[in-house]
Amino acid sequence: MNTPKVYNVLFLCTGNSARSIMAEAILNAQSAGRFRGHSAGSQAVGSVNPMTIDLLQRNHYKTDSLRSKNWDEFAVPGAPVMDFVFTVCDKAAAEVCPVWPGQPISAHWGVADPAAVTGSEEQRQRAFSDAFSVLSRRISLFMCLPIDKLSRLALTQELQQIGRESTAPV
Repeated sequence: MNTPKVYNVLFLCTGNSARSIMAEAILNAQSAGRFRGHSAGSQAVGSVNPMTIDLLQRNHYKTDSLRSKNWDEFAVPGAPVMDFVFTVCDKAAAEVCPVWPGQPISAHWGVADPAAVTGSEEQRQRAFSDAFSVLSRRISLFMCLPIDKLSRLALTQELQQIGRESTAPV
């Protein structure tokens, strides 16, 4: 009996403190082992935003292994080979990414940066919840794709379409 392939997915952002961390946690919790989520930043801030940790814990996601890290960790020999790379912020999408071993399929899934929101505690929490909702919907759509049945081009188009949909909060 063949063991099903586990797909490695890297979520990229600039600071790797909120959106990409959320995406990593969501994918790892919801994929039943079919996917392994990772996250990184082009200019990682070195710590996870406390509001990200709070939101994930309130939604019963594991946070103990989450950390802010530079994307260079995934471009060195011995790093997990990525099957998919998703940018979740516009700044990271515009940057020149490292060359990823294995030629992963990539797409841009831009999400507004909740860490950039100023205002009341309630407004800031709402921004984090909105980002979480958008990422959850996109990841759910991604996990439903028949990855092994689609051509690389068709899969790329589907992933790009997911990034264009579900941008408004619920």
